[in-house]
Amino acid sequence: MRILVTGAEGQLGRSIRRAAIGQADDYIFTDVAELDITDREAVRSYVAEQEVDIIVNCAAYTNVERAEEDEATAHLLNATAVGYLAEAAKANGALLIHISTDYVFMGGCCSQLTEESHPQPVNAYGRTKLAGEEAVMASGCHYIILRTAWLYSEFGHNFVKTMLRLTSEREEVRVVSDQIGSPTYAGDLAEAIVGIIKERNFREGVYHYTNLGECSWWQFAVEIAGLAGHKGCKVTPCTTAEYGARAVRPLCAVLDKRKFMTSFCREIPHWSESLKKCIDELQA
Repeated sequence: MRILVTGAEGQLGRSIRRAAIGQADDYIFTDVAELDITDREAVRSYVAEQEVDIIVNCAAYTNVERAEEDEATAHLLNATAVGYLAEAAKANGALLIHISTDYVFMGGCCSQLTEESHPQPVNAYGRTKLAGEEAVMASGCHYIILRTAWLYSEFGHNFVKTMLRLTSEREEVRVVSDQIGSPTYAGDLAEAIVGIIKERNFREGVYHYTNLGECSWWQFAVEIAGLAGHKGCKVTPCTTAEYGARAVRPLCAVLDKRKFMTSFCREIPHWSESLKKCIDELQA
């Protein structure tokens, strides 16, 4: 099979590249230099000419703060371009595996959010990602939508790498303690995606995938500093209001992963196990 991966220079794209080493399938990795997914005709032509069987869309506008000021650009990448990929998948009989987010939900509930929970985004980023999901569903293509959260890896810019740097440089770091979620190691998600493709287990629909367990950003930061051995930095909790971010965030958006584990017969590691694995590799 021929698998097109968009957003190949991002965290998940690079993690899939690593997970796909040695696989029998033919993976084609593209970023904007090779394929501009906001160009409708370019997408249609590329998918047809390359005879793509599966599109894994890792491309996205992920700057939550900047999206508040430039929702049009976020919508172009997170919704309009996703619609183009879905159209191309439909025209060529391909499967689209699209990566979405917990930010499609308002959050704040005590129970875990299932795939049937009502989406109600509270910021521009969440609105554009929900619009992307809706474009996929309306296209008539074969699709798997994977909602994830708090993604980090050895690659690019992310919370883990930022905390490793700050806790090594400063005596104190303030981190929000009233937002609860599930950190997700991109390497785990990448291996799950590559595994689905390898096993040809294409059960269409919407699924949730994060690492197991839950924590606040503050608890996450404390664990990062502890695993890194950065004992000289005090990690101090603060509220979202005290932190003063421009974009509203879901205060509690823990995704229920049972449907994914049952449908694809795959175990998911706990976030603390995967965090240790990532930090060990970063410090190797």
